[in-house]
Amino acid sequence: MGKLDDYLRVNETAINMRERRAQVIASNIANADTPNYKARDIDFNSALQSALQRNDASSGASGASAATLTKTDPAHLDGNADDTTADGTPLLYRVPTQPSADGNTVDMDVERNQFADNAVRFEAGLTFISSQIKDMLSVIQN
Repeated sequence: MGKLDDYLRVNETAINMRERRAQVIASNIANADTPNYKARDIDFNSALQSALQRNDASSGASGASAATLTKTDPAHLDGNADDTTADGTPLLYRVPTQPSADGNTVDMDVERNQFADNAVRFEAGLTFISSQIKDMLSVIQN
């Protein structure tokens, strides 16, 4: 079973990273009119590499997990820093292409382009995983 997990792990991790990036880009689009909002993004390649390294480290050591804050009240938030996603992926600031009067760095053309590119790559990843599963089923049946 471990070999099957290893076979699919890279693509599974890539799909998860694409989903997180879509959330970040959607947040940028939602805050396009918010004064002083700074557009964020994920460096996909480095985030994927670090996620794969975390997966390799955690699969080799039992009980290895990221440090979490202790909540003293159920109403407390999880305590994620603004510079990371929930899983610890670092968020970077997007370099603005042109200044704005209200300090907002969201460029809707860039955000739409990045969102569409990410969506296409997400779909390609799903297609590739589907192909891998079909290949495995074909081998098992023959």
